[in-house]
Amino acid sequence: MNAHDASIRQVAIVARSGSTDILEEGKTIQAWLKRRGVLGTLTNTDDPRLRDGINAGEYDLLIALGGDGTMLRAGHLAAPHGLPILGINLGKFGFLMQLSQGDWQRYLPRLLAGEYKIENRMMLKADLWREDVLLGSHQVINEVVVARGQVVRPIRIHTTVDGYPLAGYVADGLIASTPTGSTAYALAVGGPIMPPELRNILIVPVAPHLSMDRAVILPEGASVEISVQSDHGAVMSVDGHEPVLVGNSDRVTVTASDFTVRFVVFQDPGYFYRNLSNYMEQNPSIGDF
Repeated sequence: MNAHDASIRQVAIVARSGSTDILEEGKTIQAWLKRRGVLGTLTNTDDPRLRDGINAGEYDLLIALGGDGTMLRAGHLAAPHGLPILGINLGKFGFLMQLSQGDWQRYLPRLLAGEYKIENRMMLKADLWREDVLLGSHQVINEVVVARGQVVRPIRIHTTVDGYPLAGYVADGLIASTPTGSTAYALAVGGPIMPPELRNILIVPVAPHLSMDRAVILPEGASVEISVQSDHGAVMSVDGHEPVLVGNSDRVTVTASDFTVRFVVFQDPGYFYRNLSNYMEQNPSIGDF
């Protein structure tokens, strides 16, 4: 592994909101770091002081405690500033997390010694347009989904790539995913598994009806435009965030983002496939019935 020259002196420890157990684990990590001369600020993703500190360049590292939702929220804050993130899984699934709860005391000394790597993950940018007016621009770590609303009927979706028609769908929705997101919603609807270091855009339909049912992998430089026709409403959602209404005259354009999310990793490149195999064999998010 490569040793990093920049020392870690100040860390944001981001705990999932509303969990006493995770907060207590955060305090334990904070105390462990303090004994080694590292200032750890314990906070959550909703704290405006966290955003201000990141914007001001106060932190050398962000440690995310929780599950994939916490990691995604932390990534949206950290990526525009190139701030590395270390994920410690204290949630149910935690596919994006590097360490489990019992691992951090073994690996944090290696972190402070610079014995880790940075894995740069591609992000997307999704813009929602109404005619020539930009309604919103969103950064994407996992996926952007354009889908039906509350009415359980498919919608008509038209997609172009670089201005040329790709496909028309009658479906519940369409996913535009990063390689990181290929193991999230895209995998659940039958999409391919892509190594996280790739830089491609994955297009996968959700429950297509008499339409093209194959995933399409596009190069990083592609520009995808998605439009819908529906008499019962459609929505757009980015990384599981609250959906935004999409009208029949609206367009969602998806391109590679200028940002990358930077994950701290300790393991060899095969860790991705070992983790994937473990989760496939026993999905911890199912729980007991």
